[in-house]
Amino acid sequence: MAERQHNPQQAATANNGAMIAFDKVSHRFGDVSVLEGIDLRVERGSFVALVGPSGCGKTTLLNLAAGLAQPDAGVVRYNSRQLLKPNTSAGYLTQDDALLPWRDVLTNVALPLEIKGIDKASRLERARDIIRKVGLSGFEHHRLGQLSGGMRKRVSLARTLIYQPETLLLDEPFGALDAQTRVLMQKQLLDLCRELKLTVLLVTHDIGEAIALSDRIALLSARPGTLVEVLDVPHSESRDVFRRERSNDDLYAHIWDHLAAQVSDMRLV
Repeated sequence: MAERQHNPQQAATANNGAMIAFDKVSHRFGDVSVLEGIDLRVERGSFVALVGPSGCGKTTLLNLAAGLAQPDAGVVRYNSRQLLKPNTSAGYLTQDDALLPWRDVLTNVALPLEIKGIDKASRLERARDIIRKVGLSGFEHHRLGQLSGGMRKRVSLARTLIYQPETLLLDEPFGALDAQTRVLMQKQLLDLCRELKLTVLLVTHDIGEAIALSDRIALLSARPGTLVEVLDVPHSESRDVFRRERSNDDLYAHIWDHLAAQVSDMRLV
């Protein structure tokens, strides 16, 4: 099993150089404390997964990293600067694809550049390029009703990537897909992250997905979410999301035991 890596005393003084840094971050919704004292770094070019029981503040952390919310205590930094407004350097992919059914694939993907006022020829050229990168060449003029769930998710990913973000914030992006399509999307995501040198912060309830995709896994407690530990995920050079690495079985069991204990404690409240 991976060794415990989190050191709260060091985290607050080690923010320089991190793409995303949560420094003693706490957040509340009214009288409900959702996050408490989070110290976490996401290094440039790394892939970090957030895993914890439902309601522990994982999506709230993404919203803080996106600059869509501000912490009630502590500081969120992006590229060493305090984040006080929407983070235009990060692309945010949610569970809901939020695509426009009256548009085809090409104009759905190009929509963000249209909103920014980019001329039609330029935005469609960029849209075609990113559509190719996500493996949808030939489907540019298909309507959403002609696409499978996995293809719609690729359109959403392409629309997120057309911003040319340096960071991806992913909130259970593949949760609604069938098992086979999910693995295919995971592989494509990893390939794109390597090609585009992206930094990724992923929220997932799927332990296997967290292990297959991430370099590190941040385990959160039940609400109010605290950072219990950060685990390194060892991968072989021939990393393959299609095959579960037996060397990570102990890591899987450790995370499962943590989640089971948290859920058990929640039932006793």
